[in-house]
Amino acid sequence: MSQTQSPAPEAGRPVVFRNGIVLTMDDAHTVLPDADVLVVDGLVAAVGSALEVPEGTQEIDARGGIVMPGMIDTHRHMWQTAMRGYGADWTLTQYFVWYYLEHGAKFRPEDIFAGNQLSAWESLEAGVTTTVDWSHGLQTVDHAEAAVDALQAVPGRFVLAYGNIQAAPWEWTADPAVRSFFDRRQGGSDLLGFQLAFDVTGDPAFPEKAAFEVARDLGLPVTTHAGVWGATNDDGIRLMHEHGFATPETVYVHAATLSTDSYQRIAASGGSVSVSTESEQSAGQGYPPTWQVRRHDIPVSLSMDTSVWWSGDLFSAMRTTLGADRSREQLEAHAKGDTDTHGHLRAEQVVDWATRGGARALGRDDLGRLEPGMQADVVLIKNESSPVSFPLLNPYGHVAFQAQRGDVHTVLVGGRVVKHEHALVGVDLPAVRRTVDATVEHLRSALGEEAWAQGMNPELPGDDEVLDNPYQYTDYRSDSTHGARGTVFGEPGSGS
Repeated sequence: MSQTQSPAPEAGRPVVFRNGIVLTMDDAHTVLPDADVLVVDGLVAAVGSALEVPEGTQEIDARGGIVMPGMIDTHRHMWQTAMRGYGADWTLTQYFVWYYLEHGAKFRPEDIFAGNQLSAWESLEAGVTTTVDWSHGLQTVDHAEAAVDALQAVPGRFVLAYGNIQAAPWEWTADPAVRSFFDRRQGGSDLLGFQLAFDVTGDPAFPEKAAFEVARDLGLPVTTHAGVWGATNDDGIRLMHEHGFATPETVYVHAATLSTDSYQRIAASGGSVSVSTESEQSAGQGYPPTWQVRRHDIPVSLSMDTSVWWSGDLFSAMRTTLGADRSREQLEAHAKGDTDTHGHLRAEQVVDWATRGGARALGRDDLGRLEPGMQADVVLIKNESSPVSFPLLNPYGHVAFQAQRGDVHTVLVGGRVVKHEHALVGVDLPAVRRTVDATVEHLRSALGEEAWAQGMNPELPGDDEVLDNPYQYTDYRSDSTHGARGTVFGEPGSGS
């Protein structure tokens, strides 16, 4: 049974959004009031006022709404979505233990499928048209096949970042079955891309070198959790850079506890940082590093990390990013006895990070903006049933601070309508729910009721030993992963 509440525009026909406020996100960040966006053959054909359109074009009334590019999430552990909200009170260490060292191994291929399918539809429902599936639960190639099958069953744009937290990166990347998987599944669809996902411990022996070489052989970018307190920090960045594996395609997730040297290496190599503010400010990777990456002119994209804790939309990511950056700026001013009178990070910038920033990180110059010739990944934010939808005075401020997933009226991916009049198109949510329910039932049974309840209700802090490093592939330990940076916001004098 489809959840669609009203007929959507017919597939294959041109579509025009009429009379909306258009955030083109072009190089000049042009904002067009009372403008149209015409979509033909999956591409943006024209943007402007009172556009002439081909005969048979289907019109969508965007008056009173905002038309913008589809948002792009560069780091989402989609496989965990069947556990939505389970770890609301976790610390990062408890997350590491639950998923990485103990219960994550209990996920079957069908559980990966369930989480990915649910997360994929969730992305589209919130106007996220491209999502990087940071899929480090792929214990076997069968798990990877299930992950891709789920993504291809949903009409969005996805990148599978292949990872396996249960094995060392130099081991699973050397598996002939993994290489065979890429031979079979790469290419053939503009809607599916690939990365390799693994982390660098900082071990001086640099055992991850072999995994980087595999990525280079396969022609795949690497995405890595960097600058995570107690786990991955400056030594890993230095080793990547010195061995020539820090490239413009590399995406550094979090990058929250790094020194100036590491930020300079990332900037010099042209890499980008994926900021997961809800995660960083809650779990403990480090304070969200937006002021640092701006200071070093490092490209930024946004991500939500995992629905085990946080919301699966980028509206939350934009507003929490603004809040964290401004809070740091104000606290640093107060600590000096000053008053912060002008905020540096603006709503316009985080909207850019949620759209163009993601496109840059993925090397997709045809995404993230509404200009002729670009892919028609388009979102209309409009909600005539909500008093929050008006007045619409500052469109960037409205997107970043006022809008939410319920205000996403229409979503196109490659010109295909996947959400219309606030309802997903072509989804069988009862069937999706059944697959997720089966996964929850399996995990609950595999853990047992006592462990299941304990996982959702972690103990209050005690004197138990804290794991030094969750990536238990080698015996390497480093005092530097716990070294203070001078203040909670970084090295002294690095703030403004």
